[in-house]
Amino acid sequence: MKTATTCFYALFLIVFLYPLSSFAQDKKMYYLTVTTAHRNFAAENAKAEEWLALEKEYFEKVVKKNEFIVGHNVLNHYFTADNSEIVFVNVYENWEAIDKAWMKNQELVKQAWPDEKARKAFFDKREKYYVPNHSDEIYTTYGDPKMMAKAPDKPMIYYVRKSVFATPKDGTDKEFDECNKELFENLTMKNDILKAYFAYTHAWGSNNMEFVEVFVVDALGDLEKAWDKDDELFKAKWKDEKNREAFNKKFDKYFTGQHADYIYRSVPELFKMVQKK
Repeated sequence: MKTATTCFYALFLIVFLYPLSSFAQDKKMYYLTVTTAHRNFAAENAKAEEWLALEKEYFEKVVKKNEFIVGHNVLNHYFTADNSEIVFVNVYENWEAIDKAWMKNQELVKQAWPDEKARKAFFDKREKYYVPNHSDEIYTTYGDPKMMAKAPDKPMIYYVRKSVFATPKDGTDKEFDECNKELFENLTMKNDILKAYFAYTHAWGSNNMEFVEVFVVDALGDLEKAWDKDDELFKAKWKDEKNREAFNKKFDKYFTGQHADYIYRSVPELFKMVQKK
């Protein structure tokens, strides 16, 4: 006979591998591929201007024209453990679109560089900026996003928090969804310093217990202001200290308390905005 903990653990994996809970089902769900590439610091005659020009050319001729890639973003290391990181994010309508997008890319590449020698020359030049190793993850969106009002015309600060799920005996996906919804409606959406917010759960990759949250602000100094504003909004919603403690206890049980923090800076020239439906 399975224990209650084992049963809940199985339920938890189902819910967060594929967000099928009642709250998440009502929302438009997307898939994301996240590729973390690494700069080649040994590349000869490497220039930031050339790197951007090459990536922009590929973006304009391939990514932007690929209807299966509904969103695209490139994030440079700002405050992370590895200063060589460059993160490429692609957004898709569904799982099947990932494969379709790859095939469409091949088609668009041949259209953009029909001459094989010219095509090889372009990609050789582009690839010199990266070392061969990279990592890939696939996520699904969770809950409601806070979308940017428009595509940014300047680099934005992306703070990424990766938390680790716990498996509480008394936990339910319904309660977790409700807690998230309360925070989203009463803090995230009311925090004008926070320009965008997205949450993701694991679909394919190294850690199936990962819960990823992305907070977007104009400048690094705005992160602290955003947390202060969240604290103010939290106290406005739960005015009594006992109610605040009760909510925190209820919500915090879903996490181990372990998390990792990453801060990136976006490249506005390489941004393809998801059109909310």
